[in-house]
Amino acid sequence: MSEVSVESLWSALRTVIEPELGRDIVSLNMVKDLQVTDDGRVNLKVVLTTPACPLKAEIENAVTRALMQVPGVRGVQVDMTSNVSSAFANQDLTPGVRNIIGIASAKGGVGKSTVAANVSVALSKLGARVGLLDADIYGPNIPLMFGLRQAQPEIRTCRLANGDEIDKLLPLENYGVKVMSMGFLIDEDQPVIWRGPMLNSALRQFLGQVDWGDLDYLVVDLPPGTGDVQISLIQLAKITGIVHVTTPQEVALQDVRKGIMMFRSQNIPLLGIIENMSYFVCPHCGQETAIFARGGGRETALTYGVPFLGEIPLVPQVREAGDGGIPIVAADPESEIAQKYLDVARQLASQVSIANFSHQTSGGNASQE
Repeated sequence: MSEVSVESLWSALRTVIEPELGRDIVSLNMVKDLQVTDDGRVNLKVVLTTPACPLKAEIENAVTRALMQVPGVRGVQVDMTSNVSSAFANQDLTPGVRNIIGIASAKGGVGKSTVAANVSVALSKLGARVGLLDADIYGPNIPLMFGLRQAQPEIRTCRLANGDEIDKLLPLENYGVKVMSMGFLIDEDQPVIWRGPMLNSALRQFLGQVDWGDLDYLVVDLPPGTGDVQISLIQLAKITGIVHVTTPQEVALQDVRKGIMMFRSQNIPLLGIIENMSYFVCPHCGQETAIFARGGGRETALTYGVPFLGEIPLVPQVREAGDGGIPIVAADPESEIAQKYLDVARQLASQVSIANFSHQTSGGNASQE
């Protein structure tokens, strides 16, 4: 039996293209620990840019096919692992956070917080380290949705890199997600009557004085509109990108277009649009009804060159689960609606990887540390 050439294995792997980044997996440094045994069996690791990669199986199959065509190869064992990419690692306020993702809606009432909660849980279920910052300071709903209404964060003294000590809040955790919200710090019925400078200060503290630890994704549930909190987030942190949540009707889409233009004017990448309440599913007969029309989010994404991350139907289980303190992705992970959220999370993770790669290739300081 002829000995397998290691160089021929590398040559074969250079033919495998990462479908979304458009380059071969060797030049992307995705191949690790390539080994071949005396009897022609090849072992290697392929390091994806996210554990939520929607094309994981496709890449694994392509690697196996390419290597099996090399003369002398009798078998291939691929270990698919991940190391979440980051364009802005080691930020001043959030040094352990690899990606900050804003979940925005230019109009209230479109289910943005429900989407943020379920997408965060979905990313965690797919293997990522996830935090959720409820930055909707006037209307913090995340404690209710995560079953943490009566919970309060603890305070820990932490040592900074320069040796100084600082008191930090410990985020609460449920369903695999670290959570922080103004709702933990005030009475449930107490209104927040603040103007711009106080909102900026609160957001700075939620970013820099919360012990987030090491996270792949910090999801930030922003308040509706394009006001003080959005501007403060842009000023305080380097954001990987923004996701817009909308319902399909024109009265919501009109505001989404304003939100798109606002974030583009600040050079913030747009990771995608999610169409929520895309259609109603009758719990009795299963018939779909487009209560708010359907397809407006997809059409807007196409018009403005923004990725479309998916449709989320309007089903009673989502509301019931949220009011009950357990997002539907955690409450019924095998349900069809939970699978919709998981699919959206995979698409979002993919767009984060693409945004980081684009930043790197355009001369930024992206890394995969």
